[in-house]
Amino acid sequence: MSASYSILNARLHDLSTDAGQVTDIHIAGGKIAAIGSTPAGFSAEQQIDAAGKQLIPGIIDLSCRLREPGLEQKGTIISETTAAARGGVTTVICPPDTDPVIDTPAVAELIRRRAKQSAQARVLSVGALTRGLAGEQLTEMAALKGSGCIAVSNARQPVRSNLILKRAMEYATTWQIPIFVNPLDHALNNNGCAHDGRVANRLGLPGIPCSAETVAVAAILELAQESGAHIHFQQISTARAVEMLHEAQVKGVHVTADVAAHQLHLTEMDVDGFDSNCHLLPPLRTLADRDALRQGVAGGVINAICSGHEPHEADAKLAPFPATEPGISALETLLPLTLRLVDEKLIDLPRAISLLTSGPAEIVGLNSGKISIGADADLCLLDLDREWRFAADEMLSAGHNTPFDGWEFSGYVTHTFFEGRLTWSES
Repeated sequence: MSASYSILNARLHDLSTDAGQVTDIHIAGGKIAAIGSTPAGFSAEQQIDAAGKQLIPGIIDLSCRLREPGLEQKGTIISETTAAARGGVTTVICPPDTDPVIDTPAVAELIRRRAKQSAQARVLSVGALTRGLAGEQLTEMAALKGSGCIAVSNARQPVRSNLILKRAMEYATTWQIPIFVNPLDHALNNNGCAHDGRVANRLGLPGIPCSAETVAVAAILELAQESGAHIHFQQISTARAVEMLHEAQVKGVHVTADVAAHQLHLTEMDVDGFDSNCHLLPPLRTLADRDALRQGVAGGVINAICSGHEPHEADAKLAPFPATEPGISALETLLPLTLRLVDEKLIDLPRAISLLTSGPAEIVGLNSGKISIGADADLCLLDLDREWRFAADEMLSAGHNTPFDGWEFSGYVTHTFFEGRLTWSES
């Protein structure tokens, strides 16, 4: 059960309100009961003095592997949503490549029930585009939508042919279901593990060329324009992909995109030394690619920043670089890495917040990512002036696989509310 709270003297940052105003927020029954004056008959069980702090909507993460069901040695719904709460994240969206795959309403319902019992954040599922993610037979997308799936995707698995993908787009368009795409040509990928460039060549690592992404993007954009489907590209990594997305958006193609926060700060140079925490998919690209991604974020071509969260047990990162498992435990660095873009004057604070809240909400059609009376009390209280050092051994995620150990950040989450429940507090 949620308690009643009054958050006093907070500076609101939300595009749906008078952004920047200092005011009070009152929470009751899991909802925002009032903004400003205390409503008649309201009595707060707890008051929080938020003077000097920023109150933002709870963060919505578009790509977060919770590992449950099927890979609980890497993480669980409770462990990863606890990490989410610490990072100010109140909604996580998990891809369909669980075990079993989310290709039937029964599996979606299983995850929903487990999340309802133990999660410290809202857990939403993306349904599988094809049965078993095998890329051949389409799933019953309408049934998946009816069971609560907010989109469909084939995750990182290939669809057998463009004809199947075209039919999938037509089906999804009929039921107004977004299709999430991880753009990757698997033949060009050729089991690579790093960007096909100077660093990979020097280290003797099999490379993944930019064309492995851009060839897939080109084909999908052509089919999207023809079908009218809403295509959302996940975790794009190349400069050319940003250009192609911009061209498609100008033409009116219904296409959106996100980028993982780490892609906005790291490059192929961080793989030097065979740091397996930098073994990622898509791989870290060149400095020019990173800068193009940043400009895509600043210019509006990229609509959201996600974590790309993939926790691993320690052994998964201990083999020689090509044999390690790709991925980063990223829920607890999503907000600080985004705020660093503000410190570097690439974007302003309102833009940073929208990329984590209202932007993702609009992509998947959620009535959240805002602070308004009657809305779910999904909130994050933030001390922007607080400087702190990120430590991998203090992470709440079950996976400590991060290349950001020891990084200095400014902006610290002091409280997180999910549906009116205080799910994280530094005290």
